[in-house]
Amino acid sequence: IYLKDYKKECVLAPLFKLLEATFDLIVPLVVAAMIDHGIAASNRPYIVKMGGLLVLLALVGLTCSFTAQYFAAKAAVGFSTKVRHALFSHIQSLSFPEMDIIGTSTLITRMTSDINQTQTGVNMVLRLFLRSPFIVFGAMVMAFTVDVKSALIFVVTIPLLFLVVFSVMYFSIPLFKKVQKALDTVLG
Repeated sequence: IYLKDYKKECVLAPLFKLLEATFDLIVPLVVAAMIDHGIAASNRPYIVKMGGLLVLLALVGLTCSFTAQYFAAKAAVGFSTKVRHALFSHIQSLSFPEMDIIGTSTLITRMTSDINQTQTGVNMVLRLFLRSPFIVFGAMVMAFTVDVKSALIFVVTIPLLFLVVFSVMYFSIPLFKKVQKALDTVLG
């Protein structure tokens, strides 16, 4: 509901991050070609040409990254602004006894810290939702194109990486709830 006015940004931010990731994944292929055909053959013009291609890939990737960040930030700030306005309107409709039950510190936390957390979350999702899996699996595919034996390391480490990430999430979510209660107490 709060992102409906930012559909374009919600599509373009991940798309530009995907483009950035694609350019990042092409770099090892260019370096491999530079070593195989340039350095091995002492072909200086080829090395310079591939070096220029690397610089071009870096510049285009950087441009895509900045563009993605712009669209993600625009959507995240717009989202959090709308949520903050809706929350403020809802708080204004509460009766005094309801406000006393909820507590002023909790309401302040919801208006400030929690809204900032959601803004950061929207920004991160738009920037990393597609990029991270694409980079992980793309790196594995690129590794198989360069050296199959070395690429087998990815087959083992990717499931371990997912296990570590989900373990951190599993244990950090209850801690986040404790921190939120502590923040309410501090504000009180």
